[in-house]
Amino acid sequence: MQTIVPENAPENVVLKPITWPHFDPQPIISEITCEELEQRIERLRIAMRERGLTHLLIYGDREHFANLMWACHLDPRFEEALLVVRADAAGDSTAPLLLVGNECQSYLPVSPLFRSGKLRTERYQTFSLLDQPRNASRSLQTILGDEGISAGDRVGCVGFKYYESEFALDLPAYLVDALRQIVGADQVVSATDLFLHPAYGFRTRCSAWEIAYFEASNWKASEAMRRVIFAVKEGIADGDLLNEVHYDGTPLSCHMTCKTGPNRISLASPRGDLVQKGYPWSANIAFWGSNVCRAGWVAHDESDLPQHAHGYLQHFAKPYYAAMAAWLQSLRIGIAGAEIYEMVHARLPFETFGIFLNPGHLIHYDEWTSSPIFQGSTIPIASGMVFQSDIIPSSKQYFSSRMEEGYVVADAALQAEIQTRFPGCFSRCMSRRQFMAQTLGIALPAEVLPLSNICGIVAPFVLNPQQVLALG
Repeated sequence: MQTIVPENAPENVVLKPITWPHFDPQPIISEITCEELEQRIERLRIAMRERGLTHLLIYGDREHFANLMWACHLDPRFEEALLVVRADAAGDSTAPLLLVGNECQSYLPVSPLFRSGKLRTERYQTFSLLDQPRNASRSLQTILGDEGISAGDRVGCVGFKYYESEFALDLPAYLVDALRQIVGADQVVSATDLFLHPAYGFRTRCSAWEIAYFEASNWKASEAMRRVIFAVKEGIADGDLLNEVHYDGTPLSCHMTCKTGPNRISLASPRGDLVQKGYPWSANIAFWGSNVCRAGWVAHDESDLPQHAHGYLQHFAKPYYAAMAAWLQSLRIGIAGAEIYEMVHARLPFETFGIFLNPGHLIHYDEWTSSPIFQGSTIPIASGMVFQSDIIPSSKQYFSSRMEEGYVVADAALQAEIQTRFPGCFSRCMSRRQFMAQTLGIALPAEVLPLSNICGIVAPFVLNPQQVLALG
């Protein structure tokens, strides 16, 4: 394994006054093309043939939509949906078939494949909500039979997780039972890893269009977080802070949170608590492809902290920031995930920082896809990986700190494509790299592009947001 030696080993962390940067204008990303979606279907078919699969069934519902979205650019908003892909592709009759319920029928034109006639659809009313009309659908067995699924075929199923056994599936039982009755129980297998496995999953290597979309999402989430942070003041209600998000209906990757006060638990929603000096505070804002999170203390400086938290800067926030800088400098193509894991845990011992989950993971439409960074991982960091800097310290004494947002690893060829097709995205990423190096002292590897407008900016005391941590 290659040894990680972070550039400018960041041990000297200081509080530094800055002017928070602006990266205008707000990006507007063109819709994904039908051509890119067709290429994805062809990649699926190649993988299916390599595995000996005759058919692939991709399941989606309101919560678990991302694999379906990747394949046909439709997210079912009230009900379930199922995409049936055949390994053979001989003419229009073998275009993928999307089964939807009553309320997705009018939503189908959201898919460029549908609008271009490259996606067949059928109403399957069992997917509809309870007590809606269910008298105009064929049986699932008949539909699957007409798609060429018959005894002895090998069918792959895509849910939202994969498990140790290839026969363990997380699709609804009535779908799996119908399949097993047709082809045999041992001929229905999980294929979710084709989408999510960190070493080779389709959604763990993002295209230029996906990166540009996720950069726009991080832009919006980070600007919202900036407004929230600068709105923190004593006496304001936690829920009122989220008014600063200016939420416009953009789909969420996970639930937004904002909390303060004693005894608040992680992921909790606002409940009307008033911001008071000397209490912890945290918030996250998350759209598809982004989750920007910050945590710190409602304070002007360390003198405002409760007695037990004195030493927060020296013993907690600064070591965390140094470790995050080292983490960023370790995101190099070819580095094994285990090396990053060991580096983070050596710098942030569990006894003090309580980091339990992976030190960094991949993000897509859903907030967590998978991660190549875990103990013993030989999976290398690769071009196209979009990382969430989701390294969560937790302490009963010091509370937490957070520098969480998106970064993409992109080799020279991928960067050139982004620059050609999405010049605004590329220019903003270059400007953010420059800001991080010149103002915060964090020199990123050449392959790392910051997606958020506040990348690297951590204000440990949110009543004094101009004072941020930086490498001295």
